[in-house]
Amino acid sequence: MRLIIEIIVMGLAVWLSAKLLPGVEVSGFWSAIIAALLIALANATIGMILRILTFPVNFFTLGLMSFIITVLMVLLVSNIMSGFSVAGFWTAALFAIVLAVIKMIFGGIFGTESN
Repeated sequence: MRLIIEIIVMGLAVWLSAKLLPGVEVSGFWSAIIAALLIALANATIGMILRILTFPVNFFTLGLMSFIITVLMVLLVSNIMSGFSVAGFWTAALFAIVLAVIKMIFGGIFGTESN
């Protein structure tokens, strides 16, 4: 049950982030849920491999490389999914920041935050 709530909250966060930002388009709530799942999957697989390979750079840039990898995963999902599009790198960067803030707020409200 908790997993379903987390998926719905993540989809809601993606949908709300897309509504707040110009340059980010989501065709509907189901597309937002699918985009959220694909972003999470891309971060967990490809993103983790890239984070391991770029660990020295990430260490010296104080985590900036991890943020860039997250932005690249958002752009990857935007390119492979038809119902979700992001205008460019800087729009994806702003989307990642807004999405993280909204997820943090929703995590506090709905109790989906991990301890």
